[in-house]
Amino acid sequence: MNHCWICVFVCLLTCMLQMGAEGESNMLPILFTHQTITEYSKVHEIPYFAKPILIFSINLIHSTLFPPSPYHKTMHFYQTSVPNCDSESQCSNYLHSQPSLPSVPSLTSQPQLQHCSNAYCSTTLKGHNSYISSLTLAGKFLYSGSSDNDIRLWNRNPSSYEPDDDDDDEKESLNDNVVAVGKGAVKSLVVLGDKLFSAHQDHKIRVWKINDQEKDCQKYTRLATLPTLNDRAMRLLVPKNHVQIRRNKKCTWVHHVDTVSALALSSDETLLYSVSWDRTIKIWRTTDFKCLESISNAHDDAINTLALSKDGDVYTGSADEKIKVWRKNNSAEKSHSLVDTLEKHKSGINALALSTDGSVLYSGACDRSILVWEKEDGGAMTVAGALRGHTESILCLVVVSDLLCSGSADKTIRIWRGVDGNYSGMAILEGHGGPVKCLTAAIHHESPSDTCYVVYSGSLDCDIKVWKVMVPLL
Repeated sequence: MNHCWICVFVCLLTCMLQMGAEGESNMLPILFTHQTITEYSKVHEIPYFAKPILIFSINLIHSTLFPPSPYHKTMHFYQTSVPNCDSESQCSNYLHSQPSLPSVPSLTSQPQLQHCSNAYCSTTLKGHNSYISSLTLAGKFLYSGSSDNDIRLWNRNPSSYEPDDDDDDEKESLNDNVVAVGKGAVKSLVVLGDKLFSAHQDHKIRVWKINDQEKDCQKYTRLATLPTLNDRAMRLLVPKNHVQIRRNKKCTWVHHVDTVSALALSSDETLLYSVSWDRTIKIWRTTDFKCLESISNAHDDAINTLALSKDGDVYTGSADEKIKVWRKNNSAEKSHSLVDTLEKHKSGINALALSTDGSVLYSGACDRSILVWEKEDGGAMTVAGALRGHTESILCLVVVSDLLCSGSADKTIRIWRGVDGNYSGMAILEGHGGPVKCLTAAIHHESPSDTCYVVYSGSLDCDIKVWKVMVPLL
């Protein structure tokens, strides 16, 4: 009898331990399926009686080493749910033929695309070894974070970048622009003065001291990891500060216990808001990094995105298909309360963005639609319509002036312009080899006839692309 199935079991166990250490234990059910083990058993002549024992043992060890988080009812990503298709073309035709959210009217007419006179990729920034998950602009620089734990610094000035010629990209490759390295994938970045806040998959928020950026790139000094040691110690001995996170395990309420998915600053920059897949919202003071408040069970599933308006309203989007609106009470406790729940999406919400005046909210989800919410006289948000065109999930949104930029799992970026409630598609930017995970944008320069925008996009293809978009003045 061939006993190599014992070696197989040992190898699979080692793989489980390694993936668990890297925070990828959710991939294990995909790897260790009954079909996979069945095919392997045929090749290596594993005895019939040993196969169910092997499957049972793997499942038992996995559930013991990596118990499911109570905050995850489902795992959501960018894939769109479609029926079984015999070919990729059939699936593509299905996506194009099915209207997303048919109950919501479209805000763009057909044909909805009005090409800009000039929109092109000016350069591709290479250096990350894994997918780009966060981008933010600060002064003359662009910060990027990725799942390889690195935070990199780039010169944001596109004036020296030349357009691509026949898909032969001019690529800027920097090996010495890593300014910080965390202990988990970087999910979000926020800059405040000389401090850089980064949210990570290892449940932590890290604060970095920004060095003199005019000099050669040097590693930033880590100022703090949130929650701070002092914050944890002050609450450790008081029983009411402990919350149940899973059976037989508790921690203080200042801890995130799952991936920190997004960060945002209040308009006065005194507060930092964080949301997490653990379904909580936490508010931190930016001066001493103290956790002031935690809203538990803010959603029924993982919170993926966050947006703050200038008037203090907090918008959170979740895999539970809901957008919730929170507002700070006027009481001395400075606590936040739920004031509205926006329900129109039929799938997990991945991205939120607010117009510059805060009167319009944009939301992107796995249903391939961007919903436009407008604020009524009473302050409540109502859905005005949908922007359609992407063929797969909306993963990121950013607003600059009167433009909305959207990135999707269909590997494209779309540029939309909204004027007095009327929207038109201005451009489709194509060139990434994978889903577009994050965006940021800024005005480059204005002329009497048009405005030049610079759009930065990060993708699962590990590249950052810099786009120039010329938009004619109205």
